[in-house]
Amino acid sequence: MSVFTPVSTEALSGWLGRYAVGRLVELQGISAGVQNSNFFVTTTLGRYVLTLFEAIPRAELPFYLHLMAHLARHGLPVPAPIADRDNEYLGTLSERPAALVRRLSGHSEMNPDARQCEQVGAMLAGLHLAGLSYGRRQDNPRGAAWRDAAAQRVRPYLAADEQALLDAELAFQAGIDYARLPQGVIHADLFRDNVLWDDDGIGGVIDFYFAGHDALLFDVAVTINDWCATDSGELDPVRTIALLDAYNAERPFDDMERECWPAMLRAAALRFWLSRAEDFHLPKTGELVLVKPPAEYRDILCQRIAAPHALPR
Repeated sequence: MSVFTPVSTEALSGWLGRYAVGRLVELQGISAGVQNSNFFVTTTLGRYVLTLFEAIPRAELPFYLHLMAHLARHGLPVPAPIADRDNEYLGTLSERPAALVRRLSGHSEMNPDARQCEQVGAMLAGLHLAGLSYGRRQDNPRGAAWRDAAAQRVRPYLAADEQALLDAELAFQAGIDYARLPQGVIHADLFRDNVLWDDDGIGGVIDFYFAGHDALLFDVAVTINDWCATDSGELDPVRTIALLDAYNAERPFDDMERECWPAMLRAAALRFWLSRAEDFHLPKTGELVLVKPPAEYRDILCQRIAAPHALPR
């Protein structure tokens, strides 16, 4: 979440007239994140998050908004989108596609323990199972085709040893058929800052705008690489087992997923090394923009190559 396109209180007040959410009380830009313009919006009737979509084609946005509505109907703690008086989730504000969602309570936990990792694993499995009945389909926007294109965009900016690492990993990943793994809707960005905690546990799961249809195991690998990594990038065994066991109890891993797990951890690390390298070397312009250092996920990729991990049985 960032702010690339500013919004005035006057423009927002007029736009909110299309919704039954009361009158605007406060508007605050959000600096975290890297893709869209986001704001906290407080009205006389509640608290919301406003998103202006900067890069996602308008035709693709209903997939994300209806997915959040679908998951909310299944009892998952996701930000339900707010429909306007014409029963539409998607509007236009400041010449950008825009949506309003309910703001969830809680705070991010950047130093999770094993118990919290266990809850995240169970929640992620529940999300995957609920997503199986979602009728819309859209490919993972950060899948293999994006990966190859992004690699070409950032390669000229990398040092020689990083170029060699990138070329070798692309060749390795190209030799693996992930299409044979169980497929479904994935969050694809379930980092620590996208889960909110309250006194009862997980209070919210946010930022679904990288979601898509792909191997469910990719989502697990993305989550493990963040939630269970130590400061040096290695996987903490206690947190890793807690998350994977909780997930497996709800949606058991099959033999093909066990076979592909070491490579999938590498694929997940490669995805975020590339996206962060692109944001770093080819940045967007905005008022409040967070650019995360790419070296963290380059080093995690090296760790996963040097020390392959197996799914616990």
